[in-house]
Amino acid sequence: MVVCIAEKPSVAKDIARIIGANSSHDGYMEGNGFQVTWTFGHLCTLKEPHDYTPMWKAWSLTSLPMIPERFGIKLIDQPSIKKQFAVIESLMQKADRIVNCGDAGQEGELIQRWVMQKAGAKCPVSRLWISSMTDEAIREGFQNLKDQQDYQPLYLAGLSRAIGDWLLGMNATRLYTLKYGQNRQVLSIGRVQTPTLALIVNRQKEIDNFKPEPYWVLATVYRDTTFTATSGKFTNKEEGEKTFATIEGKPFTVTKVEKKEGKEQPPQLYDLTSLQVDCNRKFGYSAEQTLNLIQALYEKKYTTYPRVDTQYLSDDIYPKCPQTMNGLYQTKFGGVAPYADLIRPIGGKPLKKSKRVFDTSKVTDHHAIIPTGVIPQGLSDAEQKVFDLVARRFIGVFLDDCKFSTTTVLGEVRSAATESQPTGQAVEFKVTGKEILEPGWRVIMPPKLGGDRGLNEGESDVSSDPQPPNLGGSHAEERTLPTFVKGESGDHKPTLTEKMTTPPPYYTEATLLRAMETAGKFVEDETLRAAMKENGIGRPSSRASIIETLFKRHYIRRERKRLVATPTGIELIDLIREDLLKSCELTGIWEKKLRDIEARKYDPQQFINELKAQVTAIVHDVMSDPANRRITVAPQEKVKSKKEN
Repeated sequence: MVVCIAEKPSVAKDIARIIGANSSHDGYMEGNGFQVTWTFGHLCTLKEPHDYTPMWKAWSLTSLPMIPERFGIKLIDQPSIKKQFAVIESLMQKADRIVNCGDAGQEGELIQRWVMQKAGAKCPVSRLWISSMTDEAIREGFQNLKDQQDYQPLYLAGLSRAIGDWLLGMNATRLYTLKYGQNRQVLSIGRVQTPTLALIVNRQKEIDNFKPEPYWVLATVYRDTTFTATSGKFTNKEEGEKTFATIEGKPFTVTKVEKKEGKEQPPQLYDLTSLQVDCNRKFGYSAEQTLNLIQALYEKKYTTYPRVDTQYLSDDIYPKCPQTMNGLYQTKFGGVAPYADLIRPIGGKPLKKSKRVFDTSKVTDHHAIIPTGVIPQGLSDAEQKVFDLVARRFIGVFLDDCKFSTTTVLGEVRSAATESQPTGQAVEFKVTGKEILEPGWRVIMPPKLGGDRGLNEGESDVSSDPQPPNLGGSHAEERTLPTFVKGESGDHKPTLTEKMTTPPPYYTEATLLRAMETAGKFVEDETLRAAMKENGIGRPSSRASIIETLFKRHYIRRERKRLVATPTGIELIDLIREDLLKSCELTGIWEKKLRDIEARKYDPQQFINELKAQVTAIVHDVMSDPANRRITVAPQEKVKSKKEN
């Protein structure tokens, strides 16, 4: 008998239907030589400190660092889990072969490997590796089952991550709680959560310590068009007024009219982070909400596997794209086919194949998030919005570049002639106008939806949607200028406007996700951002839960779309002197090593040994701190028990 094990009952039912296991039993389905069972996500976890020795049950500084000689796993202590595991264990003990049908990623590999280890499975194991849950993908996957050994590096990377998080989280949380938490406040420390909190705290301090300074901008209105002085801003009002006085009443002359045409390529396909960024910016969805929504669309077979960090497709996907496009063409919401008009111009001819879309070398386990071609039915409003973004982005990569023109007009106003300056002193002004000549892929951009959220004052509106050069930000008007001719001249109305410098914006979930992706460096440029992904902190699939953990710990709170650190969160970061615990760069290096383990470029044991040494050093340094520092305990943040996470 072949035992197939999936990560959820719903996934198991789909697999069972395809392979003919149609007879239902308690905890599994059977038929056609298969038994299909399931987990509920994690059934097993790493052992807790007291499982290794009773001495580690009580929280004590003298017991630190806690470093087990060998890490072990145990079953999670819940009745439903124990019951289902008993079914799995019984099936696996009798199996001739097991097919691991877990989610095709690092976490999915870890979940099922631990269950098989705990169940004492001895038979050969195959791996089902698919990127979508369509019937066709499941059939194709079972026809091309892999040897589980091919995914050993994936498992070792997941195991190294889990052990690393245990070593740092268990030891540092007890260490800081006992040393600085007044024995009443659990100070949760994590390999990813603490550097992420440090990002928010450091940004908040920049804002709090910012002192606004005045500056003055010189501009002038000529033929109902505002030109701005190219000399920049004046930090001294008197200097601005002096320059203003030299041009007042003097004619404005156009000195140069330049028109350049340019092209803008379509934005790349979505990975999880860029989708979360856009959903937060456009609809106000949290990173966790977006992950749940795109996961639901995947399980309903409408989109491909979501927990990905690539924006490319492998070359073997190209032949399947016309079928996907046909499914989108037939898609209707409320009786309206929103994609038909977008697809019609490229129908009936070969789809464009670009290296910015199809590049097998940029795809490891999974490709970018795209529709499957299955026509969606019965979507919630939120699911439809997320699907719409994915669908439009997919259509867009096959459309032509956007063609635009940029018109730059330079003008000057000369002061009166003097003996030292016979021709007078010229003050130069500039204005830029933009015009879309052929929208190309930009036809996919939907009109502003009712669900779009306006920005709060001082927030940055940064999307993964690129803007054409000089087209400005999302709110910039793409305006056409009047026709100007070099040498023309006339009256104008100058202005000197006082403005104030502004602090950096608070993080939103969108901008925080981008900063996590690039280890603290907020990068808008697509190419540079892609190059820095290897050193990001956290995995794409885990960043949402990290942000939610910071909320649950009362380290941060939301103020509309802003992420604001609480006094406890600020004090915690101030307490931590060890760079290793709060440095995005160092954490990013750890993430790179974990990716290298997955790629067979780094030894997992070396990674664990390095962490053991680092944790030991942190314990020694904190224990040696002579300062009597303590953290403030807010009433709502008191805890009833000391529990590590």
